[in-house]
Amino acid sequence: METPITIVIPAAGLGTRMKSRKAKVLHQAGGMPLIEHVVETALELAPPERVFVVVGRQAEQVQAAVRNRGVGFILQAEQKGTGHALMVCQERLSGQRGLVAVLYGDCPLLAVATLRELIARQAGSQAAATVLTTLLEDPTGYGRVLRDQDGHVRAIVEQKAATPDQLEVREINSGIYCFRSELLWKHLGQIQPNNPAREYYLTDIVEIFRRAGHLVEPFLLSDPSEVLGINTRAELAQVDRICRDRKIQELMLSGVTVEKPETVTVDRPVRVGMDSVIEPFAQVLGHSVVGEECRIGACSIVRDSELADGVEVGPFTIIHSSRIESGAHIGPYARLRMNTHVEAGARVGNFVELKKTRLGAGAKSMHLAYLGDAVIGERANIGAGTITCNYDGVQKHQTRIGEEAFIGSNATLVAPLEVGAGSYVGAGSVVTDPVPPGALALGRARQLNKEGWAKKRRAKTQSSAKHAEKT
Repeated sequence: METPITIVIPAAGLGTRMKSRKAKVLHQAGGMPLIEHVVETALELAPPERVFVVVGRQAEQVQAAVRNRGVGFILQAEQKGTGHALMVCQERLSGQRGLVAVLYGDCPLLAVATLRELIARQAGSQAAATVLTTLLEDPTGYGRVLRDQDGHVRAIVEQKAATPDQLEVREINSGIYCFRSELLWKHLGQIQPNNPAREYYLTDIVEIFRRAGHLVEPFLLSDPSEVLGINTRAELAQVDRICRDRKIQELMLSGVTVEKPETVTVDRPVRVGMDSVIEPFAQVLGHSVVGEECRIGACSIVRDSELADGVEVGPFTIIHSSRIESGAHIGPYARLRMNTHVEAGARVGNFVELKKTRLGAGAKSMHLAYLGDAVIGERANIGAGTITCNYDGVQKHQTRIGEEAFIGSNATLVAPLEVGAGSYVGAGSVVTDPVPPGALALGRARQLNKEGWAKKRRAKTQSSAKHAEKT
């Protein structure tokens, strides 16, 4: 029978070296808060009811970041070290049998496969714990793993307490452990704050186990990048780069073409279909979903949006919180935002902005338009320079344009307004009243030509200029 696993994720600290008012685990890498990465990994190993995040600083915000995952939360009101983070869990968790794995909220690169192996090794041994270790060329700042003659871990020594010989050791403690739960809870209380910081260090549990006659086994990890923790903005940038490189590789291996991948930014939750193309310097962010055979143009930004199959996004286009149906063309230099919905085969062109607008199938708005709070019917044509005047200074109003309507260039549609199906609005019109289906709406002054006016004006201007030269 499979050994049950409980996962504890300490995430209570502020992270003073980040120089931030925001808790460290709320900073983002790969488009997700650090804590969300770790919780997502934990849920690959254990059900939500056996995953617990230890919160403290900015507890409400940390909980909000992962509450929809169904995990539990335990409060560490005072942060007194890594051992103390587990001590506050003991009352709630000590009755759970099996194994306890300890991850950290600022360590987002750990692979699920690595943790599965860690758990399997502990489950298959008689040791009290297995600790994840790795070798670093420069281990400065990390606790050193000291082994006995049989290769077991006999102690973990912090950098400040290490002797010169111990500082030569390159094997470091990642802080990731897997414990036999009954032994952890039995001996955890023996950790004492016998250090200058007066904190409870979880690393002390190794020697406590040894004194009680229990072994601690090492699991040496070949890829040190997996256990990179984050203490500074520079380290955050390093981890973010690794996250994004992994995502780009994942996309390319799944059949997506990424041109100049070193310039492209894709968030970890993004999904992109086969045979789609992402051009240089494009960004696909948030929880965006891109279908098959799409093209995301150079320098475009797609955030929290859904693109169906065969959508083409021209260069320098921004799409936010919108839905684009199959075969639609957007851009270049277009902007879609706030729940815009572009239906199949519709076209949005240069310098057109849509906000809370539904553009019907086959409809077109190709140049220099603003369409806000509008519902536009199928195959309607919106001329260059058209705007919907949706705001009266107090509230927003909707414009409804029927199918196959033709809106002439530089039309100003003052909402609330309904333009009927198949109707025409003359170029340059200001339309304030409803337009019946099939009608022509003209809302402009009649043209007046004054013969000879320009010739007289030029003569007058030239005469004035000559007078000015004489004086």
